[in-house]
Amino acid sequence: MRISQSLKDLIASGCDAHLVTLNKDGSPHVTVVWIGIENDEIVCAHLPRNQKVRNIERDKRVAISLEARTKSPLGLTEYAVMYGEARITEGGAPELLQKLAEVYIGPGVKFPPIDNPPPGYITRIHVTRVEGVGPWTGKAV
Repeated sequence: MRISQSLKDLIASGCDAHLVTLNKDGSPHVTVVWIGIENDEIVCAHLPRNQKVRNIERDKRVAISLEARTKSPLGLTEYAVMYGEARITEGGAPELLQKLAEVYIGPGVKFPPIDNPPPGYITRIHVTRVEGVGPWTGKAV
Protein backbone atom coordinates (compact mmCIF):
# COMPACT_ATOMS: atom_id res chain seq x y z
CA MET A 1 0.00 0.00 0.00
CA ARG A 2 1.21 3.50 -0.78
CA ILE A 3 1.39 5.96 2.07
CA SER A 4 -0.96 8.90 1.41
CA GLN A 5 0.31 12.47 1.35
CA SER A 6 -1.84 13.34 4.39
CA LEU A 7 -0.19 10.52 6.37
CA LYS A 8 3.25 11.58 5.14
CA ASP A 9 2.47 15.09 6.39
CA LEU A 10 1.43 13.72 9.79
CA ILE A 11 4.67 11.73 10.06
CA ALA A 12 6.72 14.78 9.00
CA SER A 13 5.08 16.82 11.79
CA GLY A 14 7.23 14.99 14.36
CA CYS A 15 4.37 13.63 16.45
CA ASP A 16 5.29 10.74 18.73
CA ALA A 17 4.93 7.28 17.24
CA HIS A 18 4.00 4.28 19.37
CA LEU A 19 5.44 1.07 17.94
CA VAL A 20 3.71 -2.14 18.97
CA THR A 21 5.55 -5.44 18.56
CA LEU A 22 4.66 -8.87 19.89
CA ASN A 23 6.53 -10.50 22.77
CA LYS A 24 7.31 -14.21 22.67
CA ASP A 25 4.18 -14.94 24.76
CA GLY A 26 1.98 -12.94 22.35
CA SER A 27 1.57 -9.95 24.65
CA PRO A 28 2.09 -6.47 23.20
CA HIS A 29 5.32 -4.54 23.68
CA VAL A 30 4.83 -0.77 23.17
CA THR A 31 7.57 1.83 22.79
CA VAL A 32 7.76 5.43 21.60
CA VAL A 33 9.95 5.79 18.51
CA TRP A 34 10.91 8.43 15.98
CA ILE A 35 9.78 7.53 12.48
CA GLY A 36 10.38 8.66 8.93
CA ILE A 37 9.63 7.43 5.43
CA GLU A 38 12.04 5.89 2.94
CA ASN A 39 10.88 4.31 -0.32
CA ASP A 40 7.25 4.27 0.88
CA GLU A 41 8.19 2.33 4.02
CA ILE A 42 8.14 3.55 7.62
CA VAL A 43 11.62 3.54 9.15
CA CYS A 44 12.92 3.87 12.69
CA ALA A 45 16.35 3.27 14.20
CA HIS A 46 17.68 1.53 17.29
CA LEU A 47 21.26 1.51 18.57
CA PRO A 48 21.07 -1.65 20.73
CA ARG A 49 19.48 -4.96 19.78
CA ASN A 50 16.65 -4.29 22.24
CA GLN A 51 13.33 -6.02 22.88
CA LYS A 52 11.51 -4.48 19.92
CA VAL A 53 14.28 -5.56 17.56
CA ARG A 54 14.26 -9.12 18.90
CA ASN A 55 10.45 -9.20 18.71
CA ILE A 56 10.45 -8.14 15.04
CA GLU A 57 13.14 -10.68 14.20
CA ARG A 58 10.79 -13.36 15.58
CA ASP A 59 7.39 -11.96 14.44
CA LYS A 60 7.16 -9.34 11.68
CA ARG A 61 3.63 -8.12 12.57
CA VAL A 62 3.62 -4.57 13.97
CA ALA A 63 1.38 -1.58 14.50
CA ILE A 64 2.25 2.11 14.86
CA SER A 65 -0.07 4.73 16.31
CA LEU A 66 0.29 8.48 15.80
CA GLU A 67 -1.71 11.21 17.50
CA ALA A 68 -2.27 14.32 15.40
CA ARG A 69 -2.53 17.84 16.77
CA THR A 70 -5.76 18.36 14.82
CA LYS A 71 -9.47 17.71 15.40
CA SER A 72 -12.01 16.12 13.07
CA PRO A 73 -15.16 18.03 12.04
CA LEU A 74 -16.89 16.25 14.95
CA GLY A 75 -14.26 17.47 17.40
CA LEU A 76 -12.43 14.16 17.79
CA THR A 77 -8.64 14.13 18.10
CA GLU A 78 -7.33 12.82 14.82
CA TYR A 79 -5.00 9.83 14.88
CA ALA A 80 -3.62 7.15 12.61
CA VAL A 81 -2.89 3.50 13.27
CA MET A 82 -0.72 1.80 10.67
CA TYR A 83 -0.55 -1.98 10.54
CA GLY A 84 2.15 -3.78 8.65
CA GLU A 85 5.03 -6.14 8.38
CA ALA A 86 8.50 -5.18 9.56
CA ARG A 87 12.00 -6.33 8.86
CA ILE A 88 15.26 -5.48 10.56
CA THR A 89 18.40 -4.41 8.69
CA GLU A 90 21.76 -3.99 10.39
CA GLY A 91 23.67 -0.72 10.33
CA GLY A 92 22.76 2.86 9.50
CA ALA A 93 21.02 3.66 12.80
CA PRO A 94 23.18 6.68 13.79
CA GLU A 95 22.63 8.34 10.42
CA LEU A 96 18.87 7.80 10.50
CA LEU A 97 18.66 8.96 14.13
CA GLN A 98 20.54 12.15 13.18
CA LYS A 99 18.10 12.79 10.34
CA LEU A 100 15.05 12.16 12.56
CA ALA A 101 16.49 14.26 15.41
CA GLU A 102 16.24 17.30 13.13
CA VAL A 103 12.45 16.71 13.05
CA TYR A 104 11.86 15.57 16.63
CA ILE A 105 14.34 17.75 18.55
CA GLY A 106 15.23 20.57 16.17
CA PRO A 107 17.69 21.84 13.59
CA GLY A 108 21.39 21.64 14.37
CA VAL A 109 21.11 19.04 17.14
CA LYS A 110 23.71 16.22 17.32
CA PHE A 111 22.12 12.84 17.90
CA PRO A 112 23.04 10.41 19.21
CA PRO A 113 25.07 12.67 21.50
CA ILE A 114 28.03 10.27 21.66
CA ASP A 115 31.16 9.78 19.57
CA ASN A 116 31.37 6.61 17.50
CA PRO A 117 27.90 5.17 18.18
CA PRO A 118 27.36 1.51 17.28
CA PRO A 119 25.93 0.81 13.80
CA GLY A 120 22.64 -0.38 15.31
CA TYR A 121 19.55 -1.54 13.47
CA ILE A 122 16.87 -0.06 11.25
CA THR A 123 13.28 -1.26 11.27
CA ARG A 124 11.59 -1.04 7.87
CA ILE A 125 7.82 -1.38 7.87
CA HIS A 126 5.65 -2.11 4.87
CA VAL A 127 2.24 -0.63 5.75
CA THR A 128 -0.65 -2.89 4.79
CA ARG A 129 -3.57 -1.05 6.42
CA VAL A 130 -4.34 2.37 7.93
CA GLU A 131 -7.13 3.04 10.43
CA GLY A 132 -7.99 5.92 12.75
CA VAL A 133 -9.65 9.32 12.46
CA GLY A 134 -8.36 11.75 9.85
CA PRO A 135 -7.92 12.29 6.12
CA TRP A 136 -5.49 9.33 5.85
CA THR A 137 -8.37 6.84 6.39
CA GLY A 138 -10.51 7.96 3.47
CA LYS A 139 -13.54 7.90 5.81
CA ALA A 140 -15.56 10.85 7.05
CA VAL A 141 -15.68 11.11 10.85
